[in-house]
Amino acid sequence: MQSNVGNSQIHEANEQRPQKVTGPQQGSVNAPPRFEAAGKAHIDTDSKDERSIANRLSAAEKHEAEADSSRTTITDPLKPARDHGNEPSRGAKIDAQIQEEEQELLKKKGN
Repeated sequence: MQSNVGNSQIHEANEQRPQKVTGPQQGSVNAPPRFEAAGKAHIDTDSKDERSIANRLSAAEKHEAEADSSRTTITDPLKPARDHGNEPSRGAKIDAQIQEEEQELLKKKGN
């Protein structure tokens, strides 16, 4: 069956015909790569997302657990620098000194 669009004499032979695929691998090799979103591209707790309530609850629980684990406080201000093999900064040394003084005051008040 011939197409009624355009004059057949002005087109090359391969322009108006689909490419023939003889095997399953030939089509997938020539296909462009699929676009995949980055790891953190989607927000799990998005209220406009079309997900089930159970999935939203599990995502909310996961985010709460991650937030709890990230709230750990550093008790020794000199520890991060020492862990990396560096000398603690002046501010960290002052923080450590203030922390020691406060501990001593709390011990005196406690007794």
